[in-house]
Amino acid sequence: MRILLAMLVAVSMLSGCCKHKETQPAGEEVATATPTEDEENLTVKATKFLKQYNDEYAAKDKANNLAYWKAANSGKAEDFDAYAATELALKTFHSDAERYQTLLGLLEGRDKLSPLLQRSLDVAVLAFKGNQLPPEILKDLVDRATEIEKTFNTFRPTLDGQKMTNNDLLESIAKETDSEKRKSMWLALKQVGGAVGPQLVELARKRNEAALVMGYKNFWDMQIRLQEHDPDTLTALLDDLAKATDEPFRKMKLDLDGELSRRFGVAPADMRPWHYDNPFFQQAPPSEKVQLDTFYAQMKREDIVNLGGKFFKAIGLDADDLIAASDFYEREGKDQHAFCISIDRAGDVRMLLNVKPTAEWMDTMLHEAGHAVYDKYTDRDLPFNLRDAAHILTTEGIAMLFGALAKNPTWLIGYVGADATQVAALTPALLEQRQREQLIFARWTMVMFNFEKALYENPDQDLNSLWYDLVERFQLLQRPAGRDRADWAAKPHFTIAPVYYHNYVLGELFAAQLRGALARRLGHAGPTSTIDYVDRSEIGAFLDEMIFKPGRSLPWPEFVNVATG
Repeated sequence: MRILLAMLVAVSMLSGCCKHKETQPAGEEVATATPTEDEENLTVKATKFLKQYNDEYAAKDKANNLAYWKAANSGKAEDFDAYAATELALKTFHSDAERYQTLLGLLEGRDKLSPLLQRSLDVAVLAFKGNQLPPEILKDLVDRATEIEKTFNTFRPTLDGQKMTNNDLLESIAKETDSEKRKSMWLALKQVGGAVGPQLVELARKRNEAALVMGYKNFWDMQIRLQEHDPDTLTALLDDLAKATDEPFRKMKLDLDGELSRRFGVAPADMRPWHYDNPFFQQAPPSEKVQLDTFYAQMKREDIVNLGGKFFKAIGLDADDLIAASDFYEREGKDQHAFCISIDRAGDVRMLLNVKPTAEWMDTMLHEAGHAVYDKYTDRDLPFNLRDAAHILTTEGIAMLFGALAKNPTWLIGYVGADATQVAALTPALLEQRQREQLIFARWTMVMFNFEKALYENPDQDLNSLWYDLVERFQLLQRPAGRDRADWAAKPHFTIAPVYYHNYVLGELFAAQLRGALARRLGHAGPTSTIDYVDRSEIGAFLDEMIFKPGRSLPWPEFVNVATG
């Protein structure tokens, strides 16, 4: 609780610029000024500009999303080439200097425009700001990133001369107790880093050069600002979170290492990264007290998908159409990870997963479906560029709110059909495991945040050593002896979602605030972990009205204030 309070106090620093809107006392009329001729003319100009801009943007964005969906599912070189072309077309569209200057000119009279017109223009400015580059530089950046992403999609690691999928290796390492075999599997999971590491470093250099041209310190600084964050405030927040979690994480990991030591017959001092199941230690290994996968062991992979659909329909957020449009199972050449994509911001929303009957994939199913219903229920009457989540952190918060239910006691009873007596006996262990997950993920986020910041501040430093310096500092893991490889580069986010990871931890903060808001709405008096989500259509109604419908119509700090109080 102390950690959560510290996190919420910290996030209030980020949203401190918000002010509650004053309400008019009942019975009093509000005087409204008649628009001047100048105001009417400016409104007409802004409306006309945004109509043309959003129509063109919608067409190019849809083409880009369709091309990406096809490439992610096939892994074919020609499909990635087609995606690169549509990505370049979208960036080129937002590189139009004349249109950008028109935007800035319209905003000089922002006080004469309605709040919705102001916001649509502001969001358009953010899109143009990050693309004010010559065509040849835009093409070079797109081509480099697409080539790396293609490698991630099609790369299959080898173990003992046999090609494996990520799912295969993760399943195997979770079952294996021999330390040397686990090490071999862990090394296999890192092989893609060696394939893309040098390309990623060069891409970072090129991204920095482009950011400098546009007036930013480096690419990291540019991305943070274009996400409507202040770099100094965000860094201070993450530093505060690191301090707040230092002691509890150290204590938790001491207990965890004791468990793993007993499991593997290895002294705690000899524990290495491959003893923690996940290749980046971003998730909690199974607990001695509760094996979450046992709740899903009798299911087929299709049951995981169907259960997700059943849950969302029961809370009034029908996702059947989204599930029908999606791709859920492993296939050669297909992206091995998971994502959600809104093709047209008009109802065509799709998910890509590689589902297995495990607690983690149930979490991922609920997580991605959370993104999907957010996209589906955003008000389609909004201007196209506002028909999106309020911020990356808010859609991640919704996804995390739902994903966590896969391991929630009331949800396991109500939806998975787990025995209530068994779950009651295991509830303390389930909640302890959830706390472990939160601490582990927070510390992992510190690694990603600080590494990526340092990567763009100086791409030419010893990145392999820096990575393990941060792993040792924040995750208390010992680096493999004598290893000098680009293990960091095995994380696809450096390419497909650069300078993104801080939004996950901010999403967790938002999810915590949402649980508080839901508890108040539902009249729930106990811990938010005991909120009953079974057949609660009022939950879906609250999220639809307060979170989804507003889209991106408000700056995120103001939105969070309005949505959660």
